Amino acid sequence: MRYVATIQIILFKLGWIKVQGINKRKGVTMLTILSYAMIIVFMYVILTKKMTPFTSLIIVPLIFAIIAKLTGVSAEGNIGEWIMEGLATTSNTGIMLLFAILFFAIMLDAGLFDPITERMIRFAKGDPMKVLIATAVVAAAVSLNGDGTTTTLICVSAFLPIYKRLNMRIMNLGVLIIMQNTIMNLLPWGGPTARAMAVMNVDADILAYLMPGMVLSILYVIFIVARYMGRKERERLGIVEFTEEEIAELVTITDPEVEAIRRPQNWLFNAILTVGLIAWLITGSFVDAVSVPPLVLFMVGTVLALMVNYPNLKDQGTRIAENAGDAVSVVILVFAAGAFMGLFQGSGMADAMAQSFVTIIPDALGGFWGIIVALISAPGTFFISNDGFYFGILPPLAEVGFSYGFTNMEMALASLMGQAFHLLSPLVAFIYLLLRLLDLDMGEWQKESGKWLLGVFIIFIVTIVLTGNLRVFIPQ
Repeated sequence: MRYVATIQIILFKLGWIKVQGINKRKGVTMLTILSYAMIIVFMYVILTKKMTPFTSLIIVPLIFAIIAKLTGVSAEGNIGEWIMEGLATTSNTGIMLLFAILFFAIMLDAGLFDPITERMIRFAKGDPMKVLIATAVVAAAVSLNGDGTTTTLICVSAFLPIYKRLNMRIMNLGVLIIMQNTIMNLLPWGGPTARAMAVMNVDADILAYLMPGMVLSILYVIFIVARYMGRKERERLGIVEFTEEEIAELVTITDPEVEAIRRPQNWLFNAILTVGLIAWLITGSFVDAVSVPPLVLFMVGTVLALMVNYPNLKDQGTRIAENAGDAVSVVILVFAAGAFMGLFQGSGMADAMAQSFVTIIPDALGGFWGIIVALISAPGTFFISNDGFYFGILPPLAEVGFSYGFTNMEMALASLMGQAFHLLSPLVAFIYLLLRLLDLDMGEWQKESGKWLLGVFIIFIVTIVLTGNLRVFIPQ
């Protein structure tokens, strides 16, 4: 306490606080300065890779919360309480993600998507139009687990030989993969949606609001983008027929380790389990009678998938161990986000920053705040990592939205609209794998993908507006 008193006396000399009580106006100003400084420091250490997202999400806000507490400008409460309150808001999301990632990893290991890939290749044969449509369908199916690396490896392995054999434009393959992964990445167990859920404290029923735009976007990629590319390729190349032997060579698994963990005899069970789980998850968002917490669905689904596909206890342990790294890396970020939000909001820094935004934004634009956030999210999620945008930028934007009458769900949905362009960002690690495997130039690939993803961005915004899930204007 003696040290705290000494710090307060020094700050009193500087004119920031009064010894006998906080000067409210100057206290708020100090808190606003701290909030902006915290975001700047957080963004700096993330973008320059000085710290990992996990460590920066905890250490940076903790330091600034301590400063706010010692200077006497923070809100009531203590640091421990703020952190625990933040963790409480993200616990369900973290547990759900743990089992969702494990579930889809097990489905991939068991070979759920192998027959789908083979059927698409046989359907396509040597017709460029069919190859491109098959690419779009398979990329969407494999992207169900929300992992760009997995989607890239599977789709490139399955289709690159065909593209080379037919002399097709490899650029089209890179564009279709990233477009479908961008759309499917909005599933609740995907990275950006999980962050938005954690920060805005909304449940997995956000899928019900995102689904119309996602479905229309997938159809747009398959029937407009892929077909347009197919017509161009048909004009350039014509149609070539593959023999049955050539097709068999393309779809045969040659890696003995991969072959050992495949369970083709269980494909029907795995398909029914996966479709049933997702259908239940969606239906539960609309019908309370069958509503079950998503974490329970994925937990039970993971257990059933393990018991049926890998009844041997050693095999079960191996599958969990092999896939645990991906699950843990996401889950610890969710809990770290909880600590970040608890400190940011509990200390009062979020409110202070939001109030500063309110004074800057003209009242005439306040009623359009939902659309403004949707537009901001496009450059925001391109130039800033998802961690930086959702944990650093979204909270104050949402606080402003609340003051104008927008809900948590509306702010979460608006913030996700810019994800149409996020995977084109050089901050996304797996795109370097995609570009390397396909030998594509980043600038050309971004330009080609961006013009088509603009359509996805428009579809996203139009659908959530027309379905009434994001109000265009709220009278003030």
